[in-house]
Amino acid sequence: MPKAKQSKRRKKFDYNQNRKKLKRKFQKKSRPWIEDSHIRNAWDDSKSTASNLLEMGLSSDPNRSLPVKKTKSAAQRTSIITKPYILNQLEEEANLPEKDCKTLSSDLMEYVQYMIRQHKDDYKAMARDEKNYYQDTPKQIKRKINEYKRCHPQLFQAFADSLGAPEPMLQ
Repeated sequence: MPKAKQSKRRKKFDYNQNRKKLKRKFQKKSRPWIEDSHIRNAWDDSKSTASNLLEMGLSSDPNRSLPVKKTKSAAQRTSIITKPYILNQLEEEANLPEKDCKTLSSDLMEYVQYMIRQHKDDYKAMARDEKNYYQDTPKQIKRKINEYKRCHPQLFQAFADSLGAPEPMLQ
């Protein structure tokens, strides 16, 4: 059975390659990318992950930070937080109100507008309507209308205002 060509070739040392640079490049690639900018800026590459997180007041192991039983080692151990501003910034960011970015499809918006235009508040009539292709129940239709009101309050208000205007009479 023939051998691979590379296995016969003699291994030679490459004098033109900078080993120190290669090692640094490999270490940088193997290091995990930290998403949060506050933690990334305060991170010290010369320290371990556990000591970095301990300095910031964060925990690397949740089982150690909140033990089930109180042990002597946990009671004696005191953590020194040298970077408390990281913890404060993370708390401020977590306390910001979450922006509601949910939206509805244009088909669903048209469906809701049609139902309101035709039947006003009569959900049972909406359920019997011929355009109710998916055979939604009155409660399901009501839920869809409420979702439309919640996701697009300005559009719903403009739509409601247009319904409230008197229609021009034909002569």
